[in-house]
Amino acid sequence: MSFLTRYLKSITKVKRPDTHSPTGATNAAPALEHSSRLTLQQVSKPRLAEQSTDAQAAYQFVHDSLELDSRPNMNMASYVHTWMEPEADKLIMENINKNLCDQGEYPATTEIHRRCISIIGDLWNSNDAVGSSTVGSSEAVHLGGIAMKKRWQQKRMAEGKDTSRPNIIMGHNAQAALEKFARYFDVECRMIPVSLESRYCLDVKKAAEACDENTIGVYVILGSLFTGHFEDVQGMSDELDRIHDEKGWDIPIHVDAASGGFIAPFAFPNLKWSFELDRVKSINASGHKFGLAYAGIGWVLWRSEEYLPKELVLTIDYMGAEVQTSYTLNFSRPACFMIAQYYNFVRHGREGYTSIMQTNFANSRTLSLALEESGYFDVISDIHRPKGVYEYHRNHKAVREDGIEYNPGSPCVAFKLTDKFRTENPHVKQSDVSKLMHTRGWVVPNYTLPPAQERTEAMRIVIRESLSKEMLKKLIIDIIWTAVSLAENREE
Repeated sequence: MSFLTRYLKSITKVKRPDTHSPTGATNAAPALEHSSRLTLQQVSKPRLAEQSTDAQAAYQFVHDSLELDSRPNMNMASYVHTWMEPEADKLIMENINKNLCDQGEYPATTEIHRRCISIIGDLWNSNDAVGSSTVGSSEAVHLGGIAMKKRWQQKRMAEGKDTSRPNIIMGHNAQAALEKFARYFDVECRMIPVSLESRYCLDVKKAAEACDENTIGVYVILGSLFTGHFEDVQGMSDELDRIHDEKGWDIPIHVDAASGGFIAPFAFPNLKWSFELDRVKSINASGHKFGLAYAGIGWVLWRSEEYLPKELVLTIDYMGAEVQTSYTLNFSRPACFMIAQYYNFVRHGREGYTSIMQTNFANSRTLSLALEESGYFDVISDIHRPKGVYEYHRNHKAVREDGIEYNPGSPCVAFKLTDKFRTENPHVKQSDVSKLMHTRGWVVPNYTLPPAQERTEAMRIVIRESLSKEMLKKLIIDIIWTAVSLAENREE
């Protein structure tokens, strides 16, 4: 039993009182928190109370209940942005009661939405792009998949061929939303095993081998959830061009750029991954990740109207406008987060986004170097290594030189304990590092890599704008302290 496990068990053995207030209320019954100074009425937890509660007391009760949450800017597991400027917060509150689907009621909001599509289309190298905001990238991924399925069905029906066995290709590192699309919309999901050689991402050669005449498309990920690597969109495009020349199968690509869609245009402007590649027909991104907005805004764009099937577009006239169109899975949704996205576009411009991304990557590389130089950790991600240099197990270290062109990816540092550390400290489990970091306030997940690499455990730290240099310094100190503490606390 490890030191941390023994410590946590000792805490759970402490007898706790059954009540939370002088009234003797139990967990299963209405209870008084310290907001009882504001009211003598009991607050019900498990069911709706019979009576109303004073507004100030209700606020204090809910506020206090949320105090046990982690601090969002210390949640290093998440790609989701957690901070915006006060002016953006003000705009959000001014527009929090607007419904984005009410195009007739809110024409200025609708115009801002149109501008966002134009701006993103330009970033992704299309002057003719059409698209929509979504609640997040999950909805956007589904819309991209549905469009590919519909276009495949149309072509097959026109040729008098069977349409009952569609399939889609993706790597085993795909985020759950991509697999959900296949399950929810009756498409066979052909998941390609990842490997160390493929950098835990889609192997484009194996993906090409899995294609056939029933393949509706390939999901290619720009920013893998597990390690931050960008998959090879251009390489996949080349393979699909070859397949088209040899067999006549016209297979499109949907790029899941949930994190990378607002990174690549600024940090890696020469990388070919978007609509400049003919095979790329649709792209999604999360505005609430490196678009720098709060959770609740995603985007899906098609390279032109031709690739948005007409049967996905609904025309309605019951929302106040004479005619408006809709092609999202969600209908009513908040307008304020889309407006916050537009604020970022106006506020930052290319210069601002580029500066923020450069800072994120500088911090990511500082963290990567510190972990490697400690001797306790191997860094699995490759954004701190020169372009074309991969594979941590070959001891490829980063270099501290100006003007280096680094590997593209998300500012995500994936790492693990070294084999040497594990051999010398067999009593330490890697999951204990994650647990002990949590006692210092940090959320650093420990997880297994996707098949066929599930025997390898990894931890992940996503570097976001809200991580200051002082916080980064404290984060590095705490990680190294954790490894040292676990190593020194052997079983008795």
